[in-house]
Amino acid sequence: MRPASTPSDSRHHEHLGFTLIELVVAIAVLAILVTWAVPGFQQFSARNEVVAEVMRLKSALSMARSAAITRRRTITLCPSVDMHQCQIRNNADGQAWLATLAIFEDTGESEYTLLHTLGESRLPTLTYRNDNRPVRYDALGRSGGYNGTFRLCGRLTSGAKVIVNNTGRVRVESGRPGC
Repeated sequence: MRPASTPSDSRHHEHLGFTLIELVVAIAVLAILVTWAVPGFQQFSARNEVVAEVMRLKSALSMARSAAITRRRTITLCPSVDMHQCQIRNNADGQAWLATLAIFEDTGESEYTLLHTLGESRLPTLTYRNDNRPVRYDALGRSGGYNGTFRLCGRLTSGAKVIVNNTGRVRVESGRPGC
């Protein structure tokens, strides 16, 4: 049998929990880690937004060019709100191309058929040319006269350029494009 414990035996019991000094040190280490990690995470997040937008644009341009070649018709890529026509007005403020991207087939006599849409952008600013023209591919996949540069301006100095040349091919340049 075990004898009853007395107040002098309390020194043999283990104490659970943290002391005040241990708690202050743990909070200080946590504060240092957070101040070091948060800016890096914000920069990482901003770069990923730009990369996602570059992929959205490249996919849209590729689908439009491929449709032009396979259908042997003129195909137009442009922002659209109602999915019936292009809405590129006010491109200078960088808001027009942030809308849903629509791929239209030109069926002749000012009639267009919607082929595909790609969701809205999450970037603060996205511009393409200043003359309010869409990207248009002819039956051979060329974009002559409709070529240009998309300028993607993300948060925290992130950005990129998506360049469409006369033959309809696309290339990407990273870095802030003078936003």
